[in-house]
Amino acid sequence: MKFLKLIPILFIFFGNFPHKNLVHAEVKNPKNYKVLSNDNKKLSISNVDYYIKQGDKFIKNGDFDKAKDSYLDARKLAKQLASFYSDLNSSFIGVDARIPNEMQKKGKKTLQVLAEINQRLASLYIENEKPEVAVPLLVETIRIMSPNSPEGKEAYEKLIQLGFVETKYKG
Repeated sequence: MKFLKLIPILFIFFGNFPHKNLVHAEVKNPKNYKVLSNDNKKLSISNVDYYIKQGDKFIKNGDFDKAKDSYLDARKLAKQLASFYSDLNSSFIGVDARIPNEMQKKGKKTLQVLAEINQRLASLYIENEKPEVAVPLLVETIRIMSPNSPEGKEAYEKLIQLGFVETKYKG
C-alpha cells in the first residue's frame, strides 16, 4: 500500500517527460511505405550515382586515390544490384511476367552505370600508367554491354590504343 502512495511522488520527482525532440515519421498511406524506395538508402542505383559524383569531385581536386576508392565502391554496389536483379528475374520467369520485365529494366540500367564506372576506372588506371588493370575493366564493359553499344565501341577503341588488340571493329 505504501508503494502506491509513492507513485505520485515518483511522477513529481522525475517529472512528466514531454514528447519534444522525438522524430515522428509521417507516411500518408502506411501501405505504400517502402524502406528502400528513398534516394538515400544504401542499396539503390542513386547511391551508385552518388559514389560516381564523389569520384568526379575527387578527380577535379586531383585526389586520384580517393576517386579510385569511390569508383570502386560504386562498382561493387552496381555489381551487387545487377546480381540481385538477375536473380529475381530468373526466379520469377514463368511465375509472373511483370516481375522479370521490371528486373530486366532495372538490371539494364544498372549495367549501363557499371559500364560507365568501368570506363572511368579504366581511364584512371591508364592515366596512372597501370594499363594492365584497365584491360579487364574494358573487356567487362564489352561483355556486359555488347560490342555494338556506344560503351562497347569506346571500350574496344581504348583496347586498340593500349595495344591489347589490333584489329579494328567495323560494327
